Amino acid sequence: MPLVKMEELLREAKKNKYAVGSFSVANMEMVLGVLQAVEETRSPAIIQIAEVRLKQSPLEAIGPLMVAAAKNSPMPVAVHFDHGKTFEKINQALDIGFSSVMFDGSHLPFEENCNHTRRVNDLAKKYGATCEGEIGCVGGSEDGSEDIAINCTSPAQALEFYERTKADAIAVAIGNAHGNYKQAPKLRFDILEKTASLVPVPLVLHGGTGIEPDDFRKCISLGIHKINIATATFDSVERTVRQAYESSVISGYYDLQAKEVEGAYINAMKHIEIFGCAGKA
Repeated sequence: MPLVKMEELLREAKKNKYAVGSFSVANMEMVLGVLQAVEETRSPAIIQIAEVRLKQSPLEAIGPLMVAAAKNSPMPVAVHFDHGKTFEKINQALDIGFSSVMFDGSHLPFEENCNHTRRVNDLAKKYGATCEGEIGCVGGSEDGSEDIAINCTSPAQALEFYERTKADAIAVAIGNAHGNYKQAPKLRFDILEKTASLVPVPLVLHGGTGIEPDDFRKCISLGIHKINIATATFDSVERTVRQAYESSVISGYYDLQAKEVEGAYINAMKHIEIFGCAGKA
């Protein structure tokens, strides 16, 4: 199946009231694990990498691999550049063939966030790609290096943001945070419900690691149709490999590789079931 636009996946998700998992990957093994789960469950999916992760996984190396894997999957898969901070890397991702890009201007004044997101949206449209923006500030940081405070989305400002940027999807801050939560988050479902009633495009939940299944399902019922999973994937891969070494079942490199694939697979299977997207491809 050809690489698909994220906008198409999210349109179907919104229509049929489920969420598409957007799984962060860092190497070939993680890509293979996620897509194995996607193909077994016949699910739509998004594979993504954030700009902050490019120090470990250079875009010119990981990007073509992600695009090729999506193009060769029998399931509808979008390839997404997450938390783009610079126009240079966003442009590079589009040149490589990513079918969606996100500009993260949540740290900027509202006016600048709107202007830059609109510019990225215009660029994405030239490539036939989808654009995601963010309004409000999700806590933590994508690589765990900062403890950014949560600044919940204003529903009225979210509508203005959409009207000024025409982004295809909008990430909201409702008490969610990147990384591992120290305690279960108290999500602002009232903010989500009001925002979804005003904004006509699908809403996105970042910081999905550690949110309870029932809270995920409630978010989906109130308008979330893309959920980002990053830390949980990395943790699952590391845990699966560590347990394999402790159990002395790794005797060489290819055993190690298989366990990395398994860790990503386990995590994707878990979230696909929670998000209600199994069988929706």
